Amino acid sequence: MSTAPTVLVVGGGAAGNAVTVLLRRAGLAVDLVEAKDDWNATAGSGITLQGNALRVLRELGVWDRVRAAGFPFGSVGITAPDGTVLHVARDVRTGGDDLPATVGMQRPQLQRILIDAVRDSGARVRLGTRPVSLDQDGDGGREGVTVRFTDGTESRYDLVVAADGLNSATRAAIGITDKPEPTGMAIWRVATPRPEGVTRTDLAYGGPAHIAGYCPTSETTIYAYVVEAHRDRATIPRESYADEMRRLACGYGGHWPEITRHITDPAQVNYTWFDRLLVEGSWHRGRVVLVGDAAHCCPPTLAQGAALSLEDAWVLAQLLTDGRPWNDALFAAYHERRIRRVRPVVEASVQLGQWQLDGVRDADVPGLMGRTMTMLRELP
Repeated sequence: MSTAPTVLVVGGGAAGNAVTVLLRRAGLAVDLVEAKDDWNATAGSGITLQGNALRVLRELGVWDRVRAAGFPFGSVGITAPDGTVLHVARDVRTGGDDLPATVGMQRPQLQRILIDAVRDSGARVRLGTRPVSLDQDGDGGREGVTVRFTDGTESRYDLVVAADGLNSATRAAIGITDKPEPTGMAIWRVATPRPEGVTRTDLAYGGPAHIAGYCPTSETTIYAYVVEAHRDRATIPRESYADEMRRLACGYGGHWPEITRHITDPAQVNYTWFDRLLVEGSWHRGRVVLVGDAAHCCPPTLAQGAALSLEDAWVLAQLLTDGRPWNDALFAAYHERRIRRVRPVVEASVQLGQWQLDGVRDADVPGLMGRTMTMLRELP
C-alpha cells in the first residue's frame, strides 16, 4: 500500500483489544469503537486462562501484570459431589514449558490490563458508539470501507475487524448468516472469597447439577460455577439468582459449604446459557474480517474461549503486518490457519457437555480433554 493503512476494530473485548495493540505496535493507524460506555471494565466474575492464552498475553506485553493479578496453578481435581477427591491430573502446558499451565483471575482485572495496553498503544478509542452501516468500495483503485456510526460521524478505513462478540451486528451486516445456537446447558457464576486450601480448579460431575466447580482467581478470591440444563430465563426473576445458585450449590461438599454461604447478593450472580457458534466458510467479506466470538464460540467446558479469541488476534495481526497484500488470499490464509485449530476445540467443548446431558457415564472425558489440549501446545 502506498500510504499507511487504517483499521477500525469494532468491539473492545479480549480479541478487539489484542488486535488493536498488535496492529498499533506495527505502526498502523487504529480506531477502536466499543458500544458500552464502561468498556466492559466491571463485567464478569472470573476467567480461566490456559497457557495458549498466556502465550498471546506475553506477546502483548502484559504477562507480568497478568501473573501478578492472577493465581497460577498446574492441575485440575475431579471430585465426587460430597467433595471426595477422586483424581488429580496435571494440566497440559499449552503455552509451553516456560509459562504456567493455567492462571485464574478476575475477569474485570484482565479487562483493565488490556484497556491500559490499548490506551498505551496510542489507538484512538471511542466508547458508547458502534457502526450503523458499512459500505465497501474501491476509491481510486484502493479498496476500503466507509463506516457510519451511531454518533453521526463517518470515516473510511482500509480494513474493519469485527470483534463485537457472539451476537455480532457486524457479522450480520456483511451478510454472514451463521448465528449462535444453545447447547442445552446453562451456568451460574459468582465471585467469592477463596477458601483456605483452594489452590486449583476442582470439578464435581453429577449431584444436583451436571457440573459444579471453582477456580482461584487471586490470593483472596475465586469464582465458582454450577452448570445445569438451561431454563427459560423469563421464569427466573433476577432477584432470585442468589437463591437459585445457592440451592444447587448446597448439594455439594468439600469447600462448597464455605463457598455457598457467600452466595447472597443476586446482583453478583450471573446466569447464561452455553452457546455454540462456528462460522462455516470464509470469515471475511471484502475488507471486513471476523475475530473471536464473532467467528466462533464454544461452551467453557475446556476454558478455551478467551484463548482462541486471543489467538485469532495474534494470527490476523501477523498476516496483516508481514508485507503481503490485503486481499482475499490473505484472509483465506487466516481462515485456514484458524479453522483447523478452532473446529476441534468447539466440537470437543460441545461433546463434553452433551455427554453430561445424555447421562453417558463411561465417556472418555480425560482422553478427549487430553488430546485437545495437547494439540493446542502447537503454535497457532
